[in-house]
Amino acid sequence: MNFIDQMKDRARKDIKKIVLPEAKDLRTLKATQIALKENYAKIVLIGNEEYLKEIAKENNLDISNAEIIDPLKSEKSKIYAEKLYELRKEKGMTLEKAEELVKDEVYFGMMMVKLEEADGLVSGAIHSTSDTLRPALQILKTAPDTKLVSAFFLMVVPNCEYGENGVFVFGDCGLNQNPTAEELVEIAHSSSKSFEQLVGKQAKVAMLSYSTKGSAKSELTQKVIDATNMVREKYPEIKVDGELQLDAAIVPEISKSKAPDSQIGGNANTLIFPDLNAGNIGYKLTQRLGKAEAYGPLCQGIARPVNDLSRGCSSDDIAGVIAITAVQAQ
Repeated sequence: MNFIDQMKDRARKDIKKIVLPEAKDLRTLKATQIALKENYAKIVLIGNEEYLKEIAKENNLDISNAEIIDPLKSEKSKIYAEKLYELRKEKGMTLEKAEELVKDEVYFGMMMVKLEEADGLVSGAIHSTSDTLRPALQILKTAPDTKLVSAFFLMVVPNCEYGENGVFVFGDCGLNQNPTAEELVEIAHSSSKSFEQLVGKQAKVAMLSYSTKGSAKSELTQKVIDATNMVREKYPEIKVDGELQLDAAIVPEISKSKAPDSQIGGNANTLIFPDLNAGNIGYKLTQRLGKAEAYGPLCQGIARPVNDLSRGCSSDDIAGVIAITAVQAQ
């Protein structure tokens, strides 16, 4: 059973309701059919019911078991607008502005999650990351034990002996552009928890750099060294090492040569990149050249499960993220 099939199997054990605000995108409707047919999530589609059913019919898709809600017609819109106004009035929100915002599918869906009328939300196939995360942060806010919201990719590399049988968490590859050492600490902490929640194995965290154990010295390497030391001090339960080049992080033989005293011994499964340039390039190289499945950017640190998508995602990618979101909601 591959990794996403495992996620779907776990999701079936406690089925959750996931909101898809990008229902007018055909990939979303195809993913809806997959989730409903395989019975691992309840689906709420946000959009015009007649239009969505017509598109589904034209493409021979069965979405009959999905709940479809049109913000322009729903009786809930007035309630959501009032709740949004209460949440944001100290930030300058007016009732008129709130009434306008809940007509937007993403804002409407976030209010469903906020009021516990749904368990999670998946967006990003046609929206930018900021258009997905802005309403999430405004409405759902950060989790109680989190200082920083960050994003990670769950990477599944076929026929790979590295990581956890080819499964990795890459963080942060989607949100924080140039994190400070202190922010890298929080990314490492959240990413380790995400790995353990989704994979069910101990996270082995590598703080990545272009240097291994002082082989080069600069402000860039020092940031990673400082972050590694702070992780060890603040979160001693995390198995972590750095600064490490990628090969010293994931190849045991190279670790023995470059970092013989490393506590992860070249067995890292959770890779923390020093900035968004490195993270974004790293995940796309792994996806395209290593033919890896890349699920994300998945969000960590938000009070309820909300996950972003790459705008280049496929319907199968969306179906996989629905399963992951459902597991997070458990």
